[in-house]
Amino acid sequence: MLRGLAPDGGLYMPVEIARHSAEELEEFRGLPFTEVCFRVVRPFATPDVPEEVLWQIVAEAINFPVKLVSLSPGLHILELFHGPTLAFKDFGARFMARLLGYFVHGESRPLTVLVATSGDTGSAVAHGFLGVPGIRVVILYPSKRISEAQEKQFTTLGENITALEVAGTFDDCQRLVKAAFTDAELNKRAFLTSANSINIGRLLPQMFYHVAAYRQLPVTSVPLIVSVPSGNFGNLAAGIFAKRIGLPVAKFIASTNVNDVVPEYLRTAEFHPRPAKQTFSNAMDVGNPNNFPRLLDLWRGRIEYVRREVWGHAATDEETLHEMKAIHDRFGYIADPHTAVGVLGWEAYKLEHSDPAQGLVLATAHAAKFGDVVRRAIGTAPPLPDRLAVYLKRDKLSLPISSEYDDFKQFLLAQ
Repeated sequence: MLRGLAPDGGLYMPVEIARHSAEELEEFRGLPFTEVCFRVVRPFATPDVPEEVLWQIVAEAINFPVKLVSLSPGLHILELFHGPTLAFKDFGARFMARLLGYFVHGESRPLTVLVATSGDTGSAVAHGFLGVPGIRVVILYPSKRISEAQEKQFTTLGENITALEVAGTFDDCQRLVKAAFTDAELNKRAFLTSANSINIGRLLPQMFYHVAAYRQLPVTSVPLIVSVPSGNFGNLAAGIFAKRIGLPVAKFIASTNVNDVVPEYLRTAEFHPRPAKQTFSNAMDVGNPNNFPRLLDLWRGRIEYVRREVWGHAATDEETLHEMKAIHDRFGYIADPHTAVGVLGWEAYKLEHSDPAQGLVLATAHAAKFGDVVRRAIGTAPPLPDRLAVYLKRDKLSLPISSEYDDFKQFLLAQ
């Protein structure tokens, strides 16, 4: 967790993934959620983290609900946006902030947490780490490529949170962060780690809500297909981890926007990263997904193994807007653009697969974070939660920076 990226530039993986029995998973359905989260993550913890500390971290971090909404008997929406920043990233960011705070307690030099964001990661990490002693956070985000609500949630905080507005794409932001971790000179002078899902400590707690979905399903006997709105693929990687520990998921759908390098890989067996295109579902505007190597590792690099567990689908902005309206007209439900991409993935899957199944779509963010897109789709803006409205009134404190690595390095060394 303290390194974030491995010294060779690779990603850390668990040595083993302990499997829970079907009986224990069934028991999960009746236990308090804190107890379930603790049991899920405990096998991954070394003796460095005493059980009582891990319990306290889980209890403090995951103190908000996960809600399953059944739009029909065969289609469920898992609302992951009931945390402080109204996005699923709260699970990983809040857990990681508390665990890193425990690890750096007593450290003489401050820890700098670097994070690239395409929308929701920045606010979740900023709020998770705000005021944590011994830790400062530097958030890189692509200028004019995220919604105003997303931007204001992390560029208005100050204190130990610095936001850098990068003249480029999310992939540029991600490139700068990765380059910093492999810069030997910089790492001698600065104590760096990552809060992106390249950090295993951000990824593992994302298993919690996959298990939360199973706990709330009205019927568990019908095969479960989970549609995951996907950008950097941490969400899907966490789902595969959850399946490895025993969660009975028949298939995952990698639902993307036009940044479809993974659906393309599933079709062609060839992986072609490319510059990200800007879309309405901006948190998924990723042209080179960070977690793709983790997925390949889980499947030993064999495309036939990947295809057994994952099916891919990509949606255009036009299809996304149409789906948002269709969901609202049919169910009276207001979906954000990412959730709509997930529903499109499920509907496309059902068209090609006639076997009995129930769909679960992960709703990754509150629709109010994308008010302009929602208004464009359904004619009215969604209600604005108070905890989002308060940030929209604040002034932006971000610093502009180029996409050149030397500029970023000099900024870090000057701090």
